[in-house]
Amino acid sequence: MSTGGNTLNDAVLDRLAAFAGVLADESRRMLLDVMGQQRAIEMKPDRSFVTDMDLAIERRLRELITEAYPDHGVIGEEQGGASVDSEFVWVLDPIDGTAPFIAGMPVFGTLIALMHNGRPVIGIIDQPSGGNRWVGVEGRQTLLNGAPCRTRGCPDLGSAMLSVCNPDFFHLSEHPALNALREATAWRIYGGACLSFGLLASGRTDVHIDTQFKIHDLAPYTPIIAGAGGVVTDWDGKPITLESGPRILAAGDPARHRDALALVQAAMG
Repeated sequence: MSTGGNTLNDAVLDRLAAFAGVLADESRRMLLDVMGQQRAIEMKPDRSFVTDMDLAIERRLRELITEAYPDHGVIGEEQGGASVDSEFVWVLDPIDGTAPFIAGMPVFGTLIALMHNGRPVIGIIDQPSGGNRWVGVEGRQTLLNGAPCRTRGCPDLGSAMLSVCNPDFFHLSEHPALNALREATAWRIYGGACLSFGLLASGRTDVHIDTQFKIHDLAPYTPIIAGAGGVVTDWDGKPITLESGPRILAAGDPARHRDALALVQAAMG
């Protein structure tokens, strides 16, 4: 898989971003139709949950992609990868935050990304319960419900609000990194699933750290947060690509990302 970047022209990006919006519309429609209902639940081998809606949404989005772009690859959380060496690869997480979805906590959403030569160029977080949609396109301002949004400046880590999807994701060997940021920041917010990244892009929080993520958990965040003024990398400071995982570090203020990355790397030895 090449990760070299051929710049896409505006017309191509416009067309692909519009289609990503069609996918998000379909996922939102399907989720809103069942909001609040009890769903059929299974536990996967990694002890994460999957519902019939995870499967149905991914299946439908794959159908739409195959109809519109038969030469594009697809990677989905539930059905794996197909044609992953293609120039364009769609990455889907039909319900990011399946456990909150099951529990009725309205932080879940659909993640959609488009990779071009292994690099994320379009990202969407669609949070149907709140009616919020963040759209990031490489080289453009991030939009929240059609209006520009931006991260906020943060004078130092001691003033920062840290978000973490779930501290239980961290292996014992990774606790030093989490603890270092806990001790350095002013406040911590847990359990936000994909909403955490949207809020960071909107200037509501400052730093996010997580681990045990796969590419479907990671891919949309670079265009969204970078387009709002922030930075997203792995814990080694490398950009997110199709090969990335499992660790992510994001910050709204680039200087605070440098500070957080230095703390994490020192803590991990």
